[in-house]
Amino acid sequence: MSGGANGFTLWFTGLSGAGKSTLAQGVRDVLVARGRGVEILDGDEVRTNLSKGLGFSKEDRDTNIRRIGYVARLLSRNGVVAITAAISPYREVRDEVRQSHDAPFVEVFVDCSLDELVRRDRKGLYAKALRGELQNFTGVSDPYEPPPAPDIHVRSDRETVEESRAKIVTWLEQRGLIPSSPR
Repeated sequence: MSGGANGFTLWFTGLSGAGKSTLAQGVRDVLVARGRGVEILDGDEVRTNLSKGLGFSKEDRDTNIRRIGYVARLLSRNGVVAITAAISPYREVRDEVRQSHDAPFVEVFVDCSLDELVRRDRKGLYAKALRGELQNFTGVSDPYEPPPAPDIHVRSDRETVEESRAKIVTWLEQRGLIPSSPR
């Protein structure tokens, strides 16, 4: 980490398959190249290692997001850039996590149409959910509450990964959260 760099949380939210993890990794690579300490908290990995045993009820989903938010808060207040990539379907809990942060909290909505998500879905989870074979699937049989005013809004069904990543990096540069050129 570069000396004196301030941490922040970059919170990616969006439906399964929208591209949150791909964008998180792409932004991480840019930030690391610019001398920042970065940690990605991926929803699937956190669920396996920190939230094992939680199901997919609203209460369990909220608990999982609160845990991710807690770790992101600890990292960001200690100068690390915490990047989260989790569906985080409920607006109230995302807002609660934002309010708990001491360091800047940047919400990135990775927006993608259901048609495109179904087309991309290699595992067939959306097809199963749409047929009623998979319960509590966010965006189909369980709600997803999109952020009404995200800090950054990318459209992964209309933009390339590179375009979305550039939009995010430019936003961070313009607000002075990262340097505008590599060191």
